[in-house]
Amino acid sequence: MINMTPVESSNVVAIGYGDNTLYVKYSSGMYKYDNVPKEVAEKLLNADSKGRFMNDYIKGSYNCTKLNLHQ
Repeated sequence: MINMTPVESSNVVAIGYGDNTLYVKYSSGMYKYDNVPKEVAEKLLNADSKGRFMNDYIKGSYNCTKLNLHQ
């Protein structure tokens, strides 16, 4: 499993990255975003507003899958 870094955000709980895949745990569930460059993931981790960065640069730009963690 990927290491997740807890973050301060009203909606994003934690962020993880590995093998060009960004993992984002929201209060509503866990999602993975494919083919995200490492630089983009690092910018997300350093963004003042994680939610705004997700909306502006990640959502709609990368293929997203909701993960079912109850398998």
